[in-house]
Amino acid sequence: MIVINGNRGHLFYEGDIAQHNFKNFEFTADVMTEPGSNSGIFIHTQYQETDWPAKGYEVQVNNSHTDWRRTGSLYDINDVKETYVKDKEWFTEYIKVEGKNVTVKINGKTVMEYTEPEGIEKEKGRELKHLSSGTIALQAHDPNSKVYFKNIKIKVLPG
Repeated sequence: MIVINGNRGHLFYEGDIAQHNFKNFEFTADVMTEPGSNSGIFIHTQYQETDWPAKGYEVQVNNSHTDWRRTGSLYDINDVKETYVKDKEWFTEYIKVEGKNVTVKINGKTVMEYTEPEGIEKEKGRELKHLSSGTIALQAHDPNSKVYFKNIKIKVLPG
């Protein structure tokens, strides 16, 4: 089990699977949040020493934090306002990226679907904030948050 708790930091996957450069994939993890906690799972990102990941998107993990974007949101792109799971209970977060499509399921229920429009990578300020390929990163950024991850799996899809 990985426990996310503390100031801003990101745990990047840098392993052998696909040389940690995923394009099309399915990701699953069992997740549990403490009350008021906020975390995220970055996709199509890349390792960096400090600051927020500049590349890729964040899939939100937040059931009761003051930030209204809830678990399953593609943060600030396609946000989920509903809360589908409770704090202190394990749930499965599933992310599928295939081409320009992202699907997020919570306990098997689709809560967010997004199709990235063509040309978004050419917009000023979005040169790295789009679907491309990259690794996964688990996020910590709030010392009052505690989030647990276990049974983390990734399956590379063709393409």
